[in-house]
Amino acid sequence: MPFAKTRVLIVDDSASVRQTMKAILEEDPVIEVIATAADPFAAARIIQSEVPDVITLDVEMPRMDGITFLRKLMSQCPVPVVMCSSLTEDGSDTLMEALEAGAVDVILKPRVGVAEHLQEARATIRDVVKAAARARVSGRKPSPQPSLEPQKKLTADAMLPPPDGRPMSRTTEMVVCIGASTGGTEALREVLQALPANAPGVVVVQHMPENFTRAFAKRLDSLCEVSVKEAEDGDTVMRGHVLIAPGGKHTLLERQGARYLVAVRDGPLVSRHRPSVDVLFRSAARSAGSNAVGVIMTGMGDDGARGLLEMKQGGARTIAQDEATSIVFGMPKEAIAHGAVDRIVPLSAIAREFLQATVR
Repeated sequence: MPFAKTRVLIVDDSASVRQTMKAILEEDPVIEVIATAADPFAAARIIQSEVPDVITLDVEMPRMDGITFLRKLMSQCPVPVVMCSSLTEDGSDTLMEALEAGAVDVILKPRVGVAEHLQEARATIRDVVKAAARARVSGRKPSPQPSLEPQKKLTADAMLPPPDGRPMSRTTEMVVCIGASTGGTEALREVLQALPANAPGVVVVQHMPENFTRAFAKRLDSLCEVSVKEAEDGDTVMRGHVLIAPGGKHTLLERQGARYLVAVRDGPLVSRHRPSVDVLFRSAARSAGSNAVGVIMTGMGDDGARGLLEMKQGGARTIAQDEATSIVFGMPKEAIAHGAVDRIVPLSAIAREFLQATVR
């Protein structure tokens, strides 16, 4: 029995963006663009006759802005929505508002650039839309997706230097590494808000575009007892602090004597992402061993599964978010299938679980 295609509605006031987005999405044989709309009013008329599986929605539009339309949509006809924006530092707070209003993810509008960059952007846009189609939105069950031959992807070996020996034996300090993707922004907020001010140091990879992570970290910092910031190369991982991997860069855990710090590096996509959870987790396995705890949360794909297994094999405790509370049960499911997970817990228990795992 053939699988149904993922049906997408594109809403953007720019005709050129609508055309480019349609071309990018329909390069994937499992995506069908059912319609495009220049504003929310035109989109509403389309939805009355055919409800799409996913909507890509511009933020700034005439007659009604994207956030207002998103809120109306979520209250009347919940559909997975991906916000599409020419993201800048100034606009990222608005996109945080969109995620709080119910959007499942954010993508950058395709822009002309060098061929490699444009190709990476095209793949990311398609991946995010397919992930959104499987997201749980107000009880909406994810639609089944066809099993296609995956594109070849680099492993974390592309970013990791050769190992320089065994990680040091257990010290008095622990480090927690967390990976998440679709649905992760709000899930991470719940986890980090549950942490006390003296919690062990945390490093987070959340799949998101560059320029967005600084606003994300700033928002979390205003809500949490722990201090939260976007990671910079050489930052020390210390108690009471959370470092968010910057979008568009890989973040690795390194050791200097008895302390841990992060290295922020350019590099190729790994497991189709940059930052990659696998890169963080595998660096933690090499640098921290049993001094680390690995946590994998909601998201589509398999980024983090192999790295979490290496962490477990190196003596780290490993935790996965359960299916019932995951917006997309992809990354946790793959990690569980790899035998990489010690404990499977609901979102509400993740903070408590890894705090207990760090008690000596």
